[in-house]
Amino acid sequence: MTKESVTLINNSTGKQVEFPLLAGTVGPKVMDIRKLYSDLDVFTYDPGYTSTGSCKSAITYIDGDEGVLLHRGYAIADLAENCEFLDVAYLILKGELPNVEQKAKFENDITHHSMLNEQISFFYRGFRRDSHPMAVMCGVVGAMAAFYHDSTDINDPHQRMIASYRLIAKMPTVVGWAYKYSQGQPFMYPQNKLSYSENFLRMMFATPCEEYVPNPILTRAMDRILILHADHEQNASTSTVRLAGSSGANPFACIAAGIASLWGPAHGGANEAVLTMLHEIGSVDRIPEFIKKAKDKDDPFRLMGFGHRVYKNYDPRAKIMAQTCHEVLDELGVKDEPLLKLAMELERIALEDEYFVQRKLFPNVDFYSGIIFRAMGIPTTVFTCLFALARTVGWIAQWNEMLTDADQKIGRPRQLYVGAGPRPYVPLDKRG
Repeated sequence: MTKESVTLINNSTGKQVEFPLLAGTVGPKVMDIRKLYSDLDVFTYDPGYTSTGSCKSAITYIDGDEGVLLHRGYAIADLAENCEFLDVAYLILKGELPNVEQKAKFENDITHHSMLNEQISFFYRGFRRDSHPMAVMCGVVGAMAAFYHDSTDINDPHQRMIASYRLIAKMPTVVGWAYKYSQGQPFMYPQNKLSYSENFLRMMFATPCEEYVPNPILTRAMDRILILHADHEQNASTSTVRLAGSSGANPFACIAAGIASLWGPAHGGANEAVLTMLHEIGSVDRIPEFIKKAKDKDDPFRLMGFGHRVYKNYDPRAKIMAQTCHEVLDELGVKDEPLLKLAMELERIALEDEYFVQRKLFPNVDFYSGIIFRAMGIPTTVFTCLFALARTVGWIAQWNEMLTDADQKIGRPRQLYVGAGPRPYVPLDKRG
């Protein structure tokens, strides 16, 4: 905190008030306006909260202009290159990377929470076979509060920890079962001998007919994907989790709310939208036509998976994801698959075209993750589920941080009312 302040004057009353400026570790200073209404009798108007700091946080920092993403101070590239997903999960949850003993205990704790209560399997059978997997996830995760009510007391730190571990551990099972149900295949149960990513891929793609052999290239790719999506500061779904949690809601309800928010195409559904766009383009020879449409400001068509709302420079996750994408395509030998060939050509053109380069409309993490999932045989409808799986650790960390923040209050945004003013009631028989 600094002694700097900003002075604001209410021109209608002449009242002058100083508001302190708060300084974080890095990033722009923040004007503390908590007494704005009481001192000046006005609110702020900030649609989308793009200029409003809603909380203090020590978890993730983004500098969109410089293309920086840090988790607890560590650059995302360093974490993705050197860590497994559970290393990063531990870091995000607890603030430091684990030592050998801490890593072994954390992995053991998560592994032994990965099974779902057997009765939850009946929930899946209550959904239509063609239900969107995200709809299934919302329902199943919300329902977990009915099965794990021994970890719903948010005022008990031990119960919060158990709920956190359960959610991180069980989410791969939730997603794997949602996929299996949509395919009419038997559910695969987790195996304690496998790593987090190996277990998830097995629950997605194994069958009881034959032994599943993990592919190290695909396992590493999945680990990187999970790391790159683990947390991303105060985005829409994270803010939703915090807002739901501010009311005292149980952790399973809060994470279900985050899943619902993530489902939107402008957020977690962006990689699904990339594949939809590629299907619309259809073939490599039609790319110039759609590039022209993208450059026409009067045309509603937009290239999905290019540029980013936060990053005005290169998305720091995209370089790692691009490398992973090419590793997966080489391993699977599917570069000649028409849709993937189309995506690679679109990537090449966008990285060389002056229009996109000048505007820094580079392929982002959603562009490459969609291609990887397609190559691995994951259906488009499951893409956002994988995002939710990865982001669960970030949601949980943010939720825990919020509950221990002395400044935190129940979320209650204000509004600029533009409806009718006070007017007298008119009886029914006198209304025109």
